[in-house]
Amino acid sequence: MLVIGICTDSSAQLPPDLVAHFGVEVVPLTVTIDEIDHLDGVDLDADGFYDHFGHGCWPQVQMSEPSSGQMAAAYEDLVARGCTEILSVHVTSAVTGALSAARLAAHHSPVPVRVIDSGSVGFGVGCCVWAAADAIAHGATLEQAAVSAETAARELGHLVLLRPPDGNPNLDLVEVGAGSVVPVGNFMHAVDAINEVAHRVVSSGRRLRVGVGHSDRTSGFIADALEAAVGEAANVLEVVRFRIGPSMGALTGPGAVGCVTCPVG
Repeated sequence: MLVIGICTDSSAQLPPDLVAHFGVEVVPLTVTIDEIDHLDGVDLDADGFYDHFGHGCWPQVQMSEPSSGQMAAAYEDLVARGCTEILSVHVTSAVTGALSAARLAAHHSPVPVRVIDSGSVGFGVGCCVWAAADAIAHGATLEQAAVSAETAARELGHLVLLRPPDGNPNLDLVEVGAGSVVPVGNFMHAVDAINEVAHRVVSSGRRLRVGVGHSDRTSGFIADALEAAVGEAANVLEVVRFRIGPSMGALTGPGAVGCVTCPVG
């Protein structure tokens, strides 16, 4: 009997309920804050990360990709759980290097490993994992699950609201890709920014899964309002919440809110 396991890394920002529901093996990135190393999601969570930001000061943050040895250990853990095939989904090499580590580890895996370049970042990677895991849960083969992940990667949308670090109260709305950040608009009031993001979700006309994420406590209320707004749309099948963790938070800082959309069918 074939059993497909799924692996990703912590930059995917998968919420714990999705990790547990689909049995995803998550390999942590190393987060270095002011020259002190932490393992993302192991000894450093989102709240702990944003606690380092205060009084307008941003710490020195560096991200290090998992080693091929860490990836190999994750594959071995999946095999120990009974998996006979593995789908490994990661961010593009230009962003963290996790993809290269996964490919190296795959050569030494005792079972076949299909490595996917999601072409995305943050919860965009998580949406690719989500799509593949859902396909597997409905009986997909390894190759079919890979196609589901690759299709999600091509079709997802990723919008982020940013709070400028200079104390400016306005919100910047940007569209995020693996190698680009494209300005979309600037808003004086949070409600206008929420309405713009919700409008973009609804006007797509496609059936969607949606992820809504926030960084720290200052952005939680905006994410709550955005979740309520998009959740009412007839074309939105499901909304999940995630945290903008260290891998994206190092770029966005506090105050960020993300909305990732993934077409279904």
